[in-house]
Amino acid sequence: MRRWLSRYWHIFRSPSLHFSLGFLVLGGFISGIIFWGGFNTAMEYTNTESFCISCHEMQDNVYAELKYTVHHHNRSGVRATCSDCHVPHEWTNKMGRKMEASKEVWGKIFGTINTPEKFADKRLEMAEREWRRLKANDSLECRNCHEFEYMDFSRQTPVAQRMHEKAFSGDIEATCIDCHKGIAHRLPDMSGVPLWPNGEP
Repeated sequence: MRRWLSRYWHIFRSPSLHFSLGFLVLGGFISGIIFWGGFNTAMEYTNTESFCISCHEMQDNVYAELKYTVHHHNRSGVRATCSDCHVPHEWTNKMGRKMEASKEVWGKIFGTINTPEKFADKRLEMAEREWRRLKANDSLECRNCHEFEYMDFSRQTPVAQRMHEKAFSGDIEATCIDCHKGIAHRLPDMSGVPLWPNGEP
């Protein structure tokens, strides 16, 4: 055992061309920590509301609408920011969403939605893409804050109470976004788009 350790210690401290293997490993480890810290700092910065609304397309349209909803101002003072609803919390899902968001940067560069008229023309397409994403992940971002088990159905409106009880019991296959499409932003022209799952009012 001692001979084995001695041999590997010799390899570890022996020079490559100019530096020892130990120096290279330690240097790589420290560089990795610095890179990872910088990468995570950049990721967290891109999740801030100030970053999201730094372009006028978002600030003048969807953020302006959000300011008048219960997700922005409410009696408890708990506020949802852009990333709370549009970026998954888990690392792998978050990275996937960040890569998907590169299309939004492309749209910014080429002025796809840089005027109110262009934004209105693309609103349904953008909304449907986000609704599909939320439907596919069972409204994960909604459920980071809202869970059926902790809801007091008796304090909800009759329609909300009925729908939540059906969804909770599995009587209907629905997820949050099926019923709450216009919860934070103005709905686009919804002609021909169902607002309720299974055609229920």
